[in-house]
Amino acid sequence: MNDSFIYSQPGSRYSISGGNLRISQLNKEEDAGIYQCLASNSFGTILSREASLHIAYLEEFKTQRRSPVSVREGQGVVLLCGPPAHMGELTYSWIFNEYPSFVKQDTRRFVSQKTGNLYIAKVEPSDVGNYTCVVTNTVTQSRVQGPPTSLVLRNDGIMGEYEPKIEVQFPEVLAVAKGLTVKLECFALGNPVPAITWRRPDGVPFPRKVDVGKSSGVLEIPYFQQEDAGQYECTAENSRGKNTVKGRLSFYASPHLVEKPQDVQKAIDESLLWECKASAKPKPSYRWLKNGEPLESFEDRIQVVNGALSISSLTLSDTGMYQCIAENRHGRDDMPAESSHVNMPSFLKIPLTKLLQTLAFSVLDNGSLRISNITKQDAGLYTCVARNQFGVASSAGTLVVKEPTIITSKATQLDVTVGESVVVPCQVSRDPSLDVKFTWFFNEQLINFGSHGGYFEKVGGASAGDIMIRNIQLRHAGRYTCAVQTKVDSASIATDVVVRGPPDPPLDIKVDEVTETTSFVSWSPGPDNHSPVFAYNIQIRSPFSLGWQAAKTVPESLGGQQLSARVVELSPWVEYEFRVLATNSVGTGEPSKPSQKIRTKDTCMYIVASRVSGGGGSRSELVITWEPVPEELQCGPGFGYVVAFRPLGGQSWMQAAVTSPDASRYIFKNESIPPFSPFHVKVGVYNNKGEGLFGPVTTIYSAEEEPSRAPSRVRAKSLSASEVEVSWKPLPWSTSRTRIMGYEVRTTQLKHANEFHWVCSASKLTVGNRTSAVIRGLDPSSTYHIKLKAYNSAGVGPDSVVVNVTTKRPPPSQSPDKVTWNTTDSKLILKWDHVKSLENESEVMGYKVMYKQSRQSRPSVVETNSTSLELSLPVDEDYIIQIKPVSEGGEGSSSKQITIPRIAGLILALMAFITIILHGFQPGTGYSRA
Repeated sequence: MNDSFIYSQPGSRYSISGGNLRISQLNKEEDAGIYQCLASNSFGTILSREASLHIAYLEEFKTQRRSPVSVREGQGVVLLCGPPAHMGELTYSWIFNEYPSFVKQDTRRFVSQKTGNLYIAKVEPSDVGNYTCVVTNTVTQSRVQGPPTSLVLRNDGIMGEYEPKIEVQFPEVLAVAKGLTVKLECFALGNPVPAITWRRPDGVPFPRKVDVGKSSGVLEIPYFQQEDAGQYECTAENSRGKNTVKGRLSFYASPHLVEKPQDVQKAIDESLLWECKASAKPKPSYRWLKNGEPLESFEDRIQVVNGALSISSLTLSDTGMYQCIAENRHGRDDMPAESSHVNMPSFLKIPLTKLLQTLAFSVLDNGSLRISNITKQDAGLYTCVARNQFGVASSAGTLVVKEPTIITSKATQLDVTVGESVVVPCQVSRDPSLDVKFTWFFNEQLINFGSHGGYFEKVGGASAGDIMIRNIQLRHAGRYTCAVQTKVDSASIATDVVVRGPPDPPLDIKVDEVTETTSFVSWSPGPDNHSPVFAYNIQIRSPFSLGWQAAKTVPESLGGQQLSARVVELSPWVEYEFRVLATNSVGTGEPSKPSQKIRTKDTCMYIVASRVSGGGGSRSELVITWEPVPEELQCGPGFGYVVAFRPLGGQSWMQAAVTSPDASRYIFKNESIPPFSPFHVKVGVYNNKGEGLFGPVTTIYSAEEEPSRAPSRVRAKSLSASEVEVSWKPLPWSTSRTRIMGYEVRTTQLKHANEFHWVCSASKLTVGNRTSAVIRGLDPSSTYHIKLKAYNSAGVGPDSVVVNVTTKRPPPSQSPDKVTWNTTDSKLILKWDHVKSLENESEVMGYKVMYKQSRQSRPSVVETNSTSLELSLPVDEDYIIQIKPVSEGGEGSSSKQITIPRIAGLILALMAFITIILHGFQPGTGYSRA
């Protein structure tokens, strides 16, 4: 409301009762604003403190579709939330694929509560899926879901390692009010996943109240004080480097009146001085109101200096209600509840005797003096005089008036969420000469600090008995009473703490109306822990599931008022348990206790055996195979298979029952079955309810005959000291009675030792219609006998003719020696000594040079026939180089790894060295080593 007055009128949305303003049917455009109450009586008018009205709301997301985000494995990614229009504090979470699977924050994943964005420092294959931003208004408890964003992996390689890049950072300068909780966010992308650390550059250690989140991405400072102001630094570091951001927290306090004017009565022409002082940062300015209007100093006799109001030569026009207002850019404080007024007594209207009755002194019947509404002016020496006929006696005493002990913290209710830390305030203004003792009670039970699992901690100073409750739990909800006591007075204040947490488990899970594939589940709600339940989720478990699984229900989405649902798509004749989970704005609570186990009803089979195949076996056999139907899909007791088969082109089916539910094959043997002849087969199922359907018809072949011929034109040649290649002319791949599956190659080595003949044999199977094979792992300079034969499912055929082959001499055992290198014009020149083979080794034919950058996994290879090589390489990388000789016997021993540092650095160092040699050292010039 802007500069307008509200009056209570019939039919209006506004009504005023006893000074309270009631607004019905709130409208966020018309009603949001700043309100003040004016109260008037015969003494004058006062103006209440300002009250700001903000109307919380949360609109729906407007964008319905979002483009997929494509990244490489190992790369970092940011998924934007983009919350809709709103008013009121928001919290953010993300659903992964489907509810209730929420993204769990850790060192690799972070959800900013400032922007709602999801940050993944290093993407892994398991991150692929759909992500949905969930926005919750903490005031209205309403929530909306954004459109899903698909995260997919690119197929053009894996992202290499790189230094951290800080994507989430706090402001460079942030002003924080006294007593508030400030949370600084910091998170980085990087590979490997960066570690986040916090510190203060001035070396001041963090006090115990400071909390760093599990992922280190949030630094929380509860109950912010002057000593918490300063610079804060966040560092993200991994093995590739580190980055740092800094920000400064400044302390401010809105004004709080510490010295307030009191009501006075003055005579005409007297002077008045009212002090008004407030604590604040920055320092406040002061202004005064009279009867709700700004007090203008048009006359010299009215002055306002540093908040103090002085009026000289009082007149009747000065009578009224006065208010002092202290304010800075962060807020204001005034004293509407203790507004001061000036009243000018008139002896013409008020009899003197009546005026005396208003004095604060009265003598009791026993002679004691009673002083009411005592003030500082009442301090001093008092003497009591008693007289009788025997004489006069007196007694004197000094009255010292102390400042009262007043709790300045306001009684309030604190709303916190499980796991947070909260400060319960108890600040006092007191006489500095008096010691003060603070005692705390929780639900009227004394709090013993140091016990209670370390949850309670004193954090107040000399004039504050504040306590902090760390990592607050649901059991900590209740009333906290601070009792303050001095030698002369006492005070207390109670604060109600409401702890909001995930809902307790639902109760009384009942399952009925069970059919073959459905059941009806109902439950009672558990305590919502001060945050309304907005969703329920049913989970099921069977002996065949991997733990608890989300159940499909009708209706599909179960709201907070839904206390029953029908579970669908269950398997017949399976034993199930059910449990229910509740979710509110804080999170998903613990699951309920499992229901009693129930078994769905049995039914006729609607599943068929899959992967029907066959073939192979011995002569005159027809082997039929299939994949067994899992027990959870057998639909009832008495489960088995019906196998039907007939020759290709036949009209009638032969059938056989297989009663074992675990069976996976059936063998029909009959001497009349011709080898490798085609059959039509199909497999059906049955249980006690009857027979199900047959699966599709498949063509298989009966058992075949072994190959009757051997491969011809067998040849063998040596490839190296350990490899030979065998080739042959293949047999016909398939005939009417047999087919070839591959060839078995057998090698036999003859060794002579002490006139004994040692025979070493080995074999290798080839698959398919190949015409050659390479035999590896042989000994150098050795003779081998080689033969081969064809094979199929029935067995092996006859041996081929035997051929002999001798492997080559071994490669050089000596490695390249005296490897030298130098650089010029971005080129690397390598030289080494020629390798001489031993008498029993193969001659060197050339060399292989392998080089790679230090961060690469696979080297590049260059072959040369000389003992030197020139490479053109980038100048800003380190390289690892190895050289090995090559002979007809294979590759020889490799040289040791040679690490060549960055060529650019070497060139600069050489240029600096040449400059020094040519020009000499100059006075006052510094040189550094590259």
